[in-house]
Amino acid sequence: MIRHVRPKLACACCDAIVQASAPSRPIERGIAGPGLLAHVLVAKFADHLPLYRQSVIYAREGVDLDRALLASWVGAASALLRPLVDAIRKHMLAANKLHADDTAVPVLSPGNGKTKTGRLWTYVRDDRPAADTAPPAVWFAYSPDRKGIHPQTHLARFEGVLQADAYAGFNALFEDGTVREAPCWALARRKFHDLHAARPTPLTTEALRRIAELYVIEAEIRGKPPDGRRQARQSRARPLLDDMERWLRVTLDTLSRKSDTTAAILYALKLWPALLRNCDDGAIEIDNSAAERALRGIAIGRCNYQFAGADSGGERAAAIYSLIGTAKLNGVDPEAWLRHVLANIADHPVNRVDDFLPWNCAAQFASA
Repeated sequence: MIRHVRPKLACACCDAIVQASAPSRPIERGIAGPGLLAHVLVAKFADHLPLYRQSVIYAREGVDLDRALLASWVGAASALLRPLVDAIRKHMLAANKLHADDTAVPVLSPGNGKTKTGRLWTYVRDDRPAADTAPPAVWFAYSPDRKGIHPQTHLARFEGVLQADAYAGFNALFEDGTVREAPCWALARRKFHDLHAARPTPLTTEALRRIAELYVIEAEIRGKPPDGRRQARQSRARPLLDDMERWLRVTLDTLSRKSDTTAAILYALKLWPALLRNCDDGAIEIDNSAAERALRGIAIGRCNYQFAGADSGGERAAAIYSLIGTAKLNGVDPEAWLRHVLANIADHPVNRVDDFLPWNCAAQFASA
């Protein structure tokens, strides 16, 4: 128990009464301190423990914390941390290259007790494989559907390379050339891998072998500066890609237009000019794995908490996922860092919120 003693003093001359001001709390007039709030947030959004399970765990220890109370704490904490989330988004949009992806999240539809399908979008800035020293960051956004207007709004101020899948909602971003497309070789490979896993053929085996040669080169140049990566790709990967294109086009003429293998080849050939873009730009990655890794925790949590209670719950989840994901990318212990932020951000000048960004606290809260 932490006890605050606030002496109250009276002046005998002017009859004025003064008292030491109470320390601010993360939630005004709330009983939860920064340590408890940080623990609840990390347990739900990093350890994938739903609030109702947390309530049961606390009850076993003799602490009565209703699930509704925990949910209100999550909402209040996400509102308090919103300026920090906005600072992460600003840092993310300042990059020259981003990774983007999305995943479905069930959301309770009001009134009928059923769920609808919302989306969580992720945008990742991480150029460490190209020897960039800028801090990595991930920003999540929630939307009630998967309309293309959502990523177009999220990236309205972004200029650079966008690494993503071939979702049509991104196409409007590429029309004026401000944003350049860099597709994912892992997704092109997955088309052939799925066919190979179901029924191996010499054609799928050869396609996977050729793509594997590209990944061998990538493993050797990972962590090198962009110029060195570009030169290696031009001299080693580009001849392999030119030969692969010829092989795909010759093979396509021997297949039925309705076969699944034809669909896999056409997918790759449709994106071929963009798939070659990493040979001319060493900062571009071969695939979109950075965004897929960012979504992995959401996929695990989705199996545990089943659905978000409302659209507002999806927005809160996006905010906290942004903070915890960015902390992990920078090697920061998310619970210790959030405890520090929640204890101090209410009294901190909003124009200096960057002081709390994970990379500015990395030495103090380094993860074990």
